[in-house]
Amino acid sequence: MSHKRLTSMDPFVLEGWRWAPFLNQINNAFSLLKPKPFPVAAEFLTKEAIFGSRAKPQKAQTKIWACQTKKLRHVRAACVEASCTASVLNFLVNPLHNYDLPFFGVDFVTLPSGHLLALDLQPVLKQDKLHTENVWDRLLPLHTHWQSLLPTGGPIPKEAESYFSPAFLWTRLPLGVEADQLISDVIKAAFTDYLNLYLDLVQKAEVVSLERSAQLLKGQKSYMRYRATKDPARGLLTRFYGREWTESFINDVLFNL
Repeated sequence: MSHKRLTSMDPFVLEGWRWAPFLNQINNAFSLLKPKPFPVAAEFLTKEAIFGSRAKPQKAQTKIWACQTKKLRHVRAACVEASCTASVLNFLVNPLHNYDLPFFGVDFVTLPSGHLLALDLQPVLKQDKLHTENVWDRLLPLHTHWQSLLPTGGPIPKEAESYFSPAFLWTRLPLGVEADQLISDVIKAAFTDYLNLYLDLVQKAEVVSLERSAQLLKGQKSYMRYRATKDPARGLLTRFYGREWTESFINDVLFNL
């Protein structure tokens, strides 16, 4: 009897997972770009663990969806669902460095303390007008509109500022019906606007010079090193799956440039 090996693009069931509608939208959107699976080792495609007390055991699950396209080196979504402890969608698009494109980053996190929601087209070279002008002129009006409907998430660390754009959409919401409505009405619409803009930028992107490509690669490596070093999910994942698996997952799967 033969068994089909799972690939990083195989659909997986997220029934009951909070962020499933967003992952479905991601899958549908990037399927239009003729994607191919991105290589992910089998032990990282899906992972489960039991945590909590012996009297009240709880299950943690982590799943990866990933692909690559003609202009995008690595498109991936990491989904975590852990009973009442955490529900996470971490999504990142890393373009090929021979195209002058920003990253597209999403962090939607639900914890017992509330929702932490972040959305951005993150610059590879923030101080470079050639890289940013055609993006921010179109993105800032979207940010102004949607952020006005949401409470601010508060300040971000100084060291992180260079890795976010002026259109960084960032909010914290308490758990409850009102927050669920904001996620359904505002966050979903903002996500769609940011995603559609990014896909349009990808469609129009042209190959750059070798010199420019080297600059972009350097910027991408700096960003990936920062994200891998400062990943806030490290503690949670280590609690579920242990340090060795977590470090490999963060460095080799999530931020693997």
